[in-house]
Amino acid sequence: QVQLVESGGGLVQAGGSLRLSCAASGRISSINAMGWYRQAPGKQRELVARIFSSGTTNYATSVKGRFTISRTNAKDTMYLEMNSLKPEDTAVYYCNALARSVGYWGQGTQVTVSS
Repeated sequence: QVQLVESGGGLVQAGGSLRLSCAASGRISSINAMGWYRQAPGKQRELVARIFSSGTTNYATSVKGRFTISRTNAKDTMYLEMNSLKPEDTAVYYCNALARSVGYWGQGTQVTVSS
């Protein structure tokens, strides 16, 4: 079992920055990959960024160059640095961990970007 808790969401003006954190606990040694997803009202949940155990990262096209995903070496905390935020980035952001083919989710944190 892996438990995930997000923090760092909030209200920010367009062009501003936020940093999200995801604290992982439990069987974190079994985690193969971690990622951030988001879900805006009336839309499907979508992948924002992902980081693998190798350190390889990938990003949604819409956030490339503006967001940066990282994690601690101990894999117990993952971050999403969000810069140049746009109103269309407004969503609930969820932390995800994949451990032995099982996906785990955090409870989500709201990010609201005002124009």
